[in-house]
Amino acid sequence: MSGLDLHTIRIVRAVAEHGSITAAAAELGYSQPALSQHLRRAERRLGVPLLLRTGRGVQLTEPGRVVARHSTTVLAALAAAEDELSHLADRTTGTVRLAGFPSASSTIVPAMMALLKAQHPGLQLIYTEAEPPEALTMLTDGAIDLALTFSYPGDPADPHDGLVGIRVIKLFSDPAVLVLPAGHPSAMAEVSGLAEFDSETWIGGCPLCRGHLLASCSAQGFSPRIVHATDNSVAVLGLVAAGVGIALQPKLALEPLEIPAGTSVRDLPGNDRQVQVVCLSGALAVPAIGAAVETLRTVTAHRR
Repeated sequence: MSGLDLHTIRIVRAVAEHGSITAAAAELGYSQPALSQHLRRAERRLGVPLLLRTGRGVQLTEPGRVVARHSTTVLAALAAAEDELSHLADRTTGTVRLAGFPSASSTIVPAMMALLKAQHPGLQLIYTEAEPPEALTMLTDGAIDLALTFSYPGDPADPHDGLVGIRVIKLFSDPAVLVLPAGHPSAMAEVSGLAEFDSETWIGGCPLCRGHLLASCSAQGFSPRIVHATDNSVAVLGLVAAGVGIALQPKLALEPLEIPAGTSVRDLPGNDRQVQVVCLSGALAVPAIGAAVETLRTVTAHRR
């Protein structure tokens, strides 16, 4: 059996309550002939009679009573859904699932959470830490609503490339810095490029996370001699302070850390990465997601 729709359920419910098609039509705002025609079409689709016409009145058949009995639950569920959607439209409730890269977890994300709580107390943010390739996979798989990611200009392995059905919203540029031992000859000098460090021992990220270092050095005509590998910025600072190598780090990653006395952090022009938030195309029309993105814009505005 198929063909039962909400309009039919409402009509049968009204007939059950008022005892006539005329009264049901008046309550629902339709003409009596229009309701009668709808019921006849519904009965043909369902293959069973819903009403028995007795003189000037009607009474429900057993199938009609089944529809009337379930109408309370169905219409109550519909009303609850409409109420919940109205709250979401007012941005007062909802859940947004966000994934972001590690250095955002201790900087951008806490500020975002605090502002969301203050401005949208009914909006819940669920956060997962993930590097950009994993976060983008989660987004396209439907596991999250927003991905906080980064990319480097000209990166041939940019995980955003080739993805369809997404929208990339730029937030700010995050400059790279060179971390040197305090006693290094360039520790107090202005750094113009990486070429002067071609003979150094380098601390790189894991094999999957050192692409920017390799590309930046290659553009300067050399391949870095990576001896130590870690993606932990605290460990990087400790290794540099111990004098065992130098490193290239995003400025955001060092922001919440205490820089050890044995290190020097030097600006390195032209090595910025772009930080962005990514969502599925059309997702900003969902009020909760739109509010979360606007909050990210606000908490990162001073970094632009």
